[in-house]
Amino acid sequence: MAKHKAKETTSEGGIGAGLGGILMGLGSLVEKLGELAETGREFSQTGEIRGPGSGKELRGIYGFTVKVGLGGEGVKVEPFGNIRRDEESGRSVVQEVREPAVDVFEERDHTLVVAEMPGIGVGDVRLEVKDDLLIVTAEKGDKKYKKEVLLPGSFPREKMQVSCANGVLEIRCVK
Repeated sequence: MAKHKAKETTSEGGIGAGLGGILMGLGSLVEKLGELAETGREFSQTGEIRGPGSGKELRGIYGFTVKVGLGGEGVKVEPFGNIRRDEESGRSVVQEVREPAVDVFEERDHTLVVAEMPGIGVGDVRLEVKDDLLIVTAEKGDKKYKKEVLLPGSFPREKMQVSCANGVLEIRCVK
């Protein structure tokens, strides 16, 4: 898996510096997508936007994973983070809850769900199961995460084993 991380904060450069950084990032993205088309691999891009908020610092996390040629599915883009488009106004808003990057792996005797949740421990995680929908929520301090994961089948909560190390959550759904 190829990973590229970009962090940008606006300070003296203002809007022009931010736009330049975005354009440079898009150029890098196009280059990486070309590589993906040739190799059939995965690419992730993450970033952070900071700015003044109402009484506290505004912090937006955005990212996406592009998967090409995996399992015969073609190109698949999966966004994550806490920046979403408001349905009513059409504007981008920073939500308090982040959506983590998640992968689901089908193994012979279990399904493995892996989520990236920096700063979270196993005691901070709550799981809710509704048929084949797994809802993962976690909260510790100012870090809040939520993700709905569609599982390949229905698993009872009692058959899920949860572990977390260095902010990487693993949920084993035993068949």
